[in-house]
Amino acid sequence: MPTRLVHLVWDANDPAALAQFWASALGWVIADQAEDEVDVWPEGYSYPDPAAVPLVFVPVPEPKAGKNRVHLDLASNSLPHQASLVTRLRDLGASPVDIGQGEVPWVVLADPEGNEFCVLEPRDRYRDTGPVAAILTDCADPAALGRFWTAAAGYPVAYADEHIAGLRAPSAVGPYLEFLHVPDAKSVKNRLHPDVAPYSGQDPAAEVARLRELGAVPVDVGQGDVNWTVLADPEGNEFCILSPR
Repeated sequence: MPTRLVHLVWDANDPAALAQFWASALGWVIADQAEDEVDVWPEGYSYPDPAAVPLVFVPVPEPKAGKNRVHLDLASNSLPHQASLVTRLRDLGASPVDIGQGEVPWVVLADPEGNEFCVLEPRDRYRDTGPVAAILTDCADPAALGRFWTAAAGYPVAYADEHIAGLRAPSAVGPYLEFLHVPDAKSVKNRLHPDVAPYSGQDPAAEVARLRELGAVPVDVGQGDVNWTVLADPEGNEFCILSPR
């Protein structure tokens, strides 16, 4: 079996505070809190399950620099729901942000540490995703990166063209992984990155080798001596291969 997406890691200057914002924003709960990470997922969630992608907030000293290349899109089920969601998020500490989006039907906000996210207008595609419609990554070649992440996350391609590729779990639950064409290249370490893991009983070293054959490369982000492997996908986006689970 291939690796599968198990959670999304989020660099934070104050993990506890940022985790609390996102738990409240999504209607999720703080599942676990330690000095080195805070986990957020839906109440009653059984990890790992593609019905949701848990968020793992980890401490970093450096502040956010520039627009994130990975961000969340949040779903709404009606225009009034979208408006009320924006109001609630702003009450929680989000703020409007201009990233050059112009006149669009979605609303771009930033969380309390400046991480951009979008509150989408109602769309049929996202009617059953839960609060997170998509985890979106900026890229140069959506179709090619989508194919790589099908192998890494275990999500088949649901749609693809020259502008965007979308992947979803084989069970058709949870958020989409989307790869959106943008003209600018990656320049700094991503503040959000996915973690993938082999299934129980599988060999992590074999999965590292498999993904390297598909274009991933080792990368040093200062991780030191750890029991996981840090790689970058073919466009330089960092991700980790964890122990089997």
